[in-house]
Amino acid sequence: MNQGLQSLETSAFYVMVMAYTLGMLLYWIWIGSKKELIGRFATYITAIGLIANTAAVLLRMFISGHPPLSNGYEFLLTFVWGIVAVYLFAEFRYKLKALGAFVTPISFLLLIFIIMSMGPEERIAQAVPPALKSQWLTFHVVTAMFAYGAFAVSFGLGIMYLLKLSKGEDGKKSSSQGIISRFPELDKLDELAYKVVGFAFPLLTLCIITGAIWANYAWGTYWSWDPKETWSLITWIIYAGYLHARLMYGWKGKRAAWLAVFGFAAVLFTFFGVNYFLPGLHSYA
Repeated sequence: MNQGLQSLETSAFYVMVMAYTLGMLLYWIWIGSKKELIGRFATYITAIGLIANTAAVLLRMFISGHPPLSNGYEFLLTFVWGIVAVYLFAEFRYKLKALGAFVTPISFLLLIFIIMSMGPEERIAQAVPPALKSQWLTFHVVTAMFAYGAFAVSFGLGIMYLLKLSKGEDGKKSSSQGIISRFPELDKLDELAYKVVGFAFPLLTLCIITGAIWANYAWGTYWSWDPKETWSLITWIIYAGYLHARLMYGWKGKRAAWLAVFGFAAVLFTFFGVNYFLPGLHSYA
């Protein structure tokens, strides 16, 4: 039975890859054209990818008997889910389809990383290591999934802001032509990025707190300055600085956009850089 479910999970994974890839390409085509039908198809195909992504995650849970949090493949699977789920919510809530051209490539690259660097043995459901047998880990990774997904969206908004700004101080120099015409006004991009970071930051805080509780359960200490812990704290400080500078000193616009970009770079290094260049207690994920 498990072998059949494993085949279904693999099929769901590749449906997800194809849907996210096609969705990304359609967003790119749409943003450079005037054809609204292409934009609708981009959203529908990306939503199909999210359904397949959800199926892959649920099948992995059913096969393994535990949340899909025991290795790097499983966390990337949930990380991609978080990015696309938060993005689609932002698109429907704020009518911001152009953002898809900047957020979906992140999911695409993460999936390509899985395909290119993770062999079948890493993608097969395995027993949970003893250190991972804790409900605190579930809370820890779920909060990370949504926080990192939201930070990916804020990154896309920051890139859009900087691109629009590069066309003129008011962002209107090319407002009637080119891809910039698809972007919202600068103030809207800035405000939405702030809202997204404001949503994600408490989740990142909970991620760190639950991670500390789990670490005490697993290793007998709340904090050991493991590279993953250290870089998670650095990421937290960057986004705390973003919110503090905005609330206390009125930082908006270009400086805030660059902080959103640097913050997500720290998120990526927290996962990839730490795991592959600074291995520690978190080397399984």
